Amino acid sequence: MSDLSQEVPELTLEAAVEALLFVAASPVTVGQLAEATGHKTAEVEQAIRDLEQLYSVRGGLRLQWHAGKVQMTSAPEAGTLIEKFLGLEATSRLSRAALEALTIIAYRQPITRPGVDAIRGVSSDGVLKSLLNKGLVEEMGRAEGPGRPILYGTTADFLQFFGLNSLRELPPFESPEMEPVENKLLKD
Repeated sequence: MSDLSQEVPELTLEAAVEALLFVAASPVTVGQLAEATGHKTAEVEQAIRDLEQLYSVRGGLRLQWHAGKVQMTSAPEAGTLIEKFLGLEATSRLSRAALEALTIIAYRQPITRPGVDAIRGVSSDGVLKSLLNKGLVEEMGRAEGPGRPILYGTTADFLQFFGLNSLRELPPFESPEMEPVENKLLKD
């Protein structure tokens, strides 16, 4: 019987991190990866950055960040191909109301349902239940105010649904600029 450790070459840290992310059932922290590989956190972070760079060139895979955790996912561009291969249909369409509420939550998280309602101007109870059922938002805790309302935020599934690697990839929030009334009067 031969010693397998002599036959199998040692993995690079990048390859080890890639293998761990591939088999991880859910997003993991850099600390978990560092502990599993026996390397320093900074070294693991560099290996993750190297993988992100490789995947941006190669195209089929992505690393997705959410709440300080990282996960390997397929590239958004491969979505249609994967759905076809797996026999899935793109049945997850969101209503305008759901998109409004989801946008508010994404940019203002953590936020309460009354906070979403105040911005939208209508009750978001049904829409929020739908977003929770789809796994696009989750309860993140409770606010300190009266009644301690539930705080909501987006999930890793939200990022996958919209093909984002992290919340930093959301487009910058721009409020429509209102032209001063005086200028409008002068132009008329």
